[in-house]
Amino acid sequence: MIENGFYYDFKLPASISNDDLPELEKYMRELIIKKFNFFGEKITPLSAKNLFKDQPFKTDLIQEFSKEKKQLTVYATCPPEIKKWKAPVKGTKIMDCFIDLCRGGHTDNTSEINPDAFKLTHIAGAYWRGETKNQQLTRIYGIAFTTKEELEKHIWQLEEAKKRDHRVLGERLKLFTFAPEVGPGLPLWLPNGMIIRDEIEQYAKEVEKALGYKRVATPHIAKEELYRLSGHIPYYADSMFPPMKLDDGNYYLKAMNCPHTHMIYRSEPHSYRDLPLRLAEYGTVYRHELSGTLAGLLRVRGFSQNDAHIYCREDQVEEEFLAVMRLHEFWYRDIFGITDFHMRLSLPAKDKKKYVHLPDGWKKSVELIRSAMKKSGLPFTEVEGEAAFYGPKVDFQIQSVIGREETASTNQLDFLATQRFDLTYTDSDGKQKPVYVIHRAPLGSHERFIAFLIEHYAGAFPLWLAPTQISILPINDSFAGYCEEIKKLLESHKIRVAINSTAETIGKKIRETEMNKIPFMLIVGEREKSAEMISVRERGGKDLGTMKPEEFIQKISPDLTPQKMKF
Repeated sequence: MIENGFYYDFKLPASISNDDLPELEKYMRELIIKKFNFFGEKITPLSAKNLFKDQPFKTDLIQEFSKEKKQLTVYATCPPEIKKWKAPVKGTKIMDCFIDLCRGGHTDNTSEINPDAFKLTHIAGAYWRGETKNQQLTRIYGIAFTTKEELEKHIWQLEEAKKRDHRVLGERLKLFTFAPEVGPGLPLWLPNGMIIRDEIEQYAKEVEKALGYKRVATPHIAKEELYRLSGHIPYYADSMFPPMKLDDGNYYLKAMNCPHTHMIYRSEPHSYRDLPLRLAEYGTVYRHELSGTLAGLLRVRGFSQNDAHIYCREDQVEEEFLAVMRLHEFWYRDIFGITDFHMRLSLPAKDKKKYVHLPDGWKKSVELIRSAMKKSGLPFTEVEGEAAFYGPKVDFQIQSVIGREETASTNQLDFLATQRFDLTYTDSDGKQKPVYVIHRAPLGSHERFIAFLIEHYAGAFPLWLAPTQISILPINDSFAGYCEEIKKLLESHKIRVAINSTAETIGKKIRETEMNKIPFMLIVGEREKSAEMISVRERGGKDLGTMKPEEFIQKISPDLTPQKMKF
């Protein structure tokens, strides 16, 4: 089983193709309506070997499971007249059922399967156990849902995913590029893409300033001693680029901003009155990702994070963490229209070798975070084994309209930094006390988040975020002067505008503007020039009629900036 579907590997006497799938689906539906029964039973390795003695692939699995002392189960699919079934032993006649080695579980009867809610999607070759030295089998993939509507929605999402691939749209809309001379996983932002980056960053800075954040900046490299102090070496060294050996020691490319920011906090003494102290930075970091794992902007080796660190007293942790979650909700739901998101609280695994051994710190941190998450009212789940080495973390999982789920941001409560970096404050009683550190990045990295937005919007960004907001289309060159006047007027209102002065027909100019996902096009001909008007068409083909340029500006003004946060 895989998400939303399934596959099965076959050794077939002849090859088949995707053209054969409709016939297979038809036969499957015939079996479903016959109301076949499913029976499952535990079985011993010896009985399993006997039962599947003529099937080498299953025999191979049985031997592996036996060594690992895993429980073996078999399932039988039987005609409706067979009401009971027991796994056969040596010498027992096998009834007219299809028997398979399977973990289960299943439904009790095929009547519980909706014959209109599944589809065989494609065929692929698959080597046994994924190794090329082994025999190649035929793998048939399928998807299944409870209702036909769910199936149709999923099929739509699959088709839309092809159209919305951020790598394809990124190239067509001239947002970013990669160059082998620069290196894989190191994106080069083109002017159009940089507009999107800047718009998001500028508004994020505006929001954070209103929320009391102070901006800082840190270098792209640091000495090895800093990362030993933070504990990233040895816990995180595999994800960092190899060190650069200089005359005064080894230096590393910055893989995370936090150790640098801790040094800023430590650079001067702090009183309890100074807290919480919120330090924000759009810092560029570098991760040593394997080349085979790189995927457009979704997984890169260099990226800029919407990062910040909140230094606070223990009695402020819950309130600050709750404010961070509210900020996430504002960005996703209010600004970008992402309504499908949830939080995932990552706890340490039972094997504590990968985590610092401070049981009391872990316990208290988890309690504080869990309490804040419950108060937020936002949905969340808990998983073991995914915490950072220095504390529990909360991942925000967002889902686009095509069903792609991404980790948009990771937020952590760090109780270790205060010990390693001696991060303290002077309390009202004059004593030095440790601070708690909240790591937060609501928008994650520009790269991953913009990749998500490209696919979520299918490249048709909202007006405030679109690289080119208005395209002016003159019928011919004789209207160039009037188009320039309109352009200057729009630019005086800080609107991003371009004139399509090519010699193409107006029809082709309109199609090109639609292909480039530009929100509005202004068509200018003799009628418009004489009346000092413009003909306005909205992205998607909607004709808004003719109007004065000033009237048009007034009409679109509310959408030229993102929704303001109510602080």
